[in-house]
Amino acid sequence: QVQLVESGGGLVQAGGSLRVSCAVSGSIFSINDMGWYRQAPGTQRELVASISSGDITNYADSVKGRFTISRDKAKNTMYLQMNSLKPEDTAVYYCKARRFFKDYWGQGTRVTVSS
Repeated sequence: QVQLVESGGGLVQAGGSLRVSCAVSGSIFSINDMGWYRQAPGTQRELVASISSGDITNYADSVKGRFTISRDKAKNTMYLQMNSLKPEDTAVYYCKARRFFKDYWGQGTRVTVSS
């Protein structure tokens, strides 16, 4: 089993920055891809950014140039640095880890961007 715990969400003004974290514990051996997803009220959960075991990153077009995904393997933690935030970035942000073709999710952290 893999446990994921997000933190760092909050309220920020448009144009501001925020960093959310995802602490990974449990059977972390052989975790492959990881990613950040978000879900706004009334919408489907969408991929924001992903990072492979080889640290290859991928971003949704809506966040390219503003968000950066990274991970510190020594600390078993993944991050999402969010800059130039917009009201449309308001959502609950979830981290996901894939291990042996099974996906594990955190409980989410809420990010609210005021205009």
